[in-house]
Amino acid sequence: MARRPLPRILSTGGAQLARSRELARTAADSATDVLHPLITITRGLRRLASAGRRKWADTPKDRRGPLLFLVASLILVVALVPYGPLLAAVTVMAAAAWQGRDRAPAKPEGPDESRTQRLVSLYEALVPYFSTADDPAPLYSHGGAWEKAFPAHEFDDSGRVSHLLIRYPAYFTDGEPESRARIEHLLTAKAGRGREYLFVWDEEGNQLTVTALAPLPTDIAAQRFVTAEGETVLGFTDPSEVQRTLPLTYGEVRRDVPPVVWRTGLRSTAPHLLALGQPGSGTSTLLRSLALQALQHGDVLIVDGGCTGEYACLTGRDGVLAVECGLAGVLASLEWASTETERRLIAVNRARQAGHPPPKDTRRPLWLLLDRPTAFTHLAAADGRKDPQALLQVPLRHGRAAGVTVVVADQFDSADALSDAVRQHTRARVVLGPATAEQLKAVLGAPPHTTPLTVVPPGRGYARLGTGPVHRLQVPATPDPYDDASSEAHRQAVLDLLPPKTTPADGETVPEPVEAAVEAVTKAAVAEPT
Repeated sequence: MARRPLPRILSTGGAQLARSRELARTAADSATDVLHPLITITRGLRRLASAGRRKWADTPKDRRGPLLFLVASLILVVALVPYGPLLAAVTVMAAAAWQGRDRAPAKPEGPDESRTQRLVSLYEALVPYFSTADDPAPLYSHGGAWEKAFPAHEFDDSGRVSHLLIRYPAYFTDGEPESRARIEHLLTAKAGRGREYLFVWDEEGNQLTVTALAPLPTDIAAQRFVTAEGETVLGFTDPSEVQRTLPLTYGEVRRDVPPVVWRTGLRSTAPHLLALGQPGSGTSTLLRSLALQALQHGDVLIVDGGCTGEYACLTGRDGVLAVECGLAGVLASLEWASTETERRLIAVNRARQAGHPPPKDTRRPLWLLLDRPTAFTHLAAADGRKDPQALLQVPLRHGRAAGVTVVVADQFDSADALSDAVRQHTRARVVLGPATAEQLKAVLGAPPHTTPLTVVPPGRGYARLGTGPVHRLQVPATPDPYDDASSEAHRQAVLDLLPPKTTPADGETVPEPVEAAVEAVTKAAVAEPT
């Protein structure tokens, strides 16, 4: 059966509608230009009428009679004078045109002297990089015209460059990373330090766009994110980097913030994550944030290599299998995780061969969160035991099919002690804290499009998921709720997200926190008769 062609109104309706809108917009602009004098005179007459009404309202009642007599006398005189009405009409139109003029102050056509000096300084600094002696008509030359090289520019309130469009000659080697890095370093130093700049290179048009980025928000507390199962929020980034937003409680108001969403599970291309940073950069905060999100749908096993009690709030909680700080417990827990991964693989394989869905106990996600596992590598070598990182080979290699996710966080000075399995199978990467461009490229696999800063708040860094782009990242504030140095609002937000305490199977009661035990003893002492 032959397919009938679509009606002409459906196939060309969109183009006709767009053309009609363009014609209507052009006609409206033309009519506005033609009728501009009439619009100005009408606006002036309205302003004159409003001024007369206000003058009449401000006149006392005992003086309104003489005022009316004076106006009537003037009208009579004008009417009797030759050409009086015509001259009066011309006078009124001239006054209306004067009153109806656009009173907005005229904006200066170019930047002021200080801003011009900044642009001249940038132009002179780029001359050695964008000019050669063989160029017959150089775009960049000492004492040349910077207006041709900088067709668009914007400044912030402090007078520093916030947006700049730079034209450069076609013979500049913009395809070489070293040449780009030199120009970006120069512009960062000349445009103003202490800010992050986004560089967008247009090789076809020989243009470079420089934009000063606003700092990412640091007061977003931990909360329930609106995500699907298998999606985890690493942090938040710039609105121009992602096409998705999440409704969040941002301080005292609610607004939409663009997130960096990491997808795990069977169809994930980056099922495991590696986070590196300096001490105090926020890697433990990232692990706590991931643990609170993972406990909504799965189980969590935590290895604390720092032994600082950063994860004591999760001990004994529902869904938390263990929080290990000793070498023996770490080895036993990771060995169990490796065996559990193998058991899940065998169960899933048998179910598929039989044509049945996977068992329920294999579909519940299992998260292995390791904070500084290289600390146990040295202890195991000194004690003659097996390296705990060797037990991660099976979960890392087969964890995606078994529903097991591995997250490793460590410091830059211990990155060399990470095993090859951790380096090869962690395709999702996060770098927090201050880092050089070489460190970012070595960990993320690609340099960021922005200039890294030397001083950043905790939880601030970069993230790259697989072979995707490099995003700026700010981890939500997830402090240790037992740390008094943290903000009370952020601590309470973490406490509200903690799951309840697990009831032991043998009927034993869960130990109460120290504060609750002290309060109970105090109440008992007060109630006891003297």
